[in-house]
Amino acid sequence: MKRRFEVVTAYKKCAINIPVRQTRFSAGYDLEAARNYIIDPGEIVLVSTGLKAYFPKNEVLLIINRSSMSLKRNLMLPNGVGVIDKDYVDNSVNEGEIFVQLYNFSSSVQNITKGERIAQAIFSKFNLTSPDNVKNEKRKSGFGSSGK
Repeated sequence: MKRRFEVVTAYKKCAINIPVRQTRFSAGYDLEAARNYIIDPGEIVLVSTGLKAYFPKNEVLLIINRSSMSLKRNLMLPNGVGVIDKDYVDNSVNEGEIFVQLYNFSSSVQNITKGERIAQAIFSKFNLTSPDNVKNEKRKSGFGSSGK
């Protein structure tokens, strides 16, 4: 399977850009906000990208903070690194749309504009234990949907 990003159905007519790497040796594909957001001080907001991702079964898509977001915008990913699993794509709840959690750690309101680069996505291989311990539950959506 080839790695690729696609626009989710809800954003097909919204001029969503497919992520690109900014330089030849960049590891990350820059994710953009799908619409405008206002993030109050101390607030965490789920920012829509309007995208979903397809990739091989032995990989994960990592959502990582852009260094400029913390330094220049006082925004960061509160969960450190976002993890997009292979079985998240095309789920029945949100079609596998990628969201980025942003936390405003400043004392002023931060505005995110549609098309602003908010995080980077990096495809990475991972390994399994032997024997592989898995519950074999089917994913329903994201953000804690696989159990407590």
